[in-house]
Amino acid sequence: MRTLEPPARYKLTVEDYHKLGDLGVFAPDSRIELIDGDLMVMAPIGGPHIGTVNRLNKLLVLGLGDRAVVSCQNSVTLPPHSEPEPDFAILMPGADTRLAHVPRADEVFWVIEVSDSTVQYDRGVKLGVYARAGIREVWIANVDRQVIEVYREPLEGRYRTSFEVARPDAVSPAAFPDLSFGIADIYR
Repeated sequence: MRTLEPPARYKLTVEDYHKLGDLGVFAPDSRIELIDGDLMVMAPIGGPHIGTVNRLNKLLVLGLGDRAVVSCQNSVTLPPHSEPEPDFAILMPGADTRLAHVPRADEVFWVIEVSDSTVQYDRGVKLGVYARAGIREVWIANVDRQVIEVYREPLEGRYRTSFEVARPDAVSPAAFPDLSFGIADIYR
């Protein structure tokens, strides 16, 4: 008796993804990212998301100064099969030169995903991608609940530590414990 096997799925690599981009396969305004070898269409950005991104951008840039680079809605390469575009990747100094490359996990202090319609996806799929890549800390800015979900200590594809910060408290990144962001300042 012959065993039937389902068709195998082809997973794009980061290299494949870049080659497709270089060939002009994607429209310049396409909103896609590579997640676990799949091309994912990113959700449309609405007003509450935009407002939260703008407030966080201001707080991060002013708070961090020259200690880090605030990369807003740009790619982070997580070979072999992912290149997400988080709302923020807080990078080591030097990532803002004209010779900069797409940052790797070891160049990221922490990542922030601003989530309204994508909370479950960010908490499930993307959080797993970041943990497997060794991103040290991830914040999910849960716009609907107006909290920051903090995930730290990646180990074996999961985060060992997680907690939530809500009003009237403030949140501090592990890489910069002297820096504090009031939840009320993030969600005005």
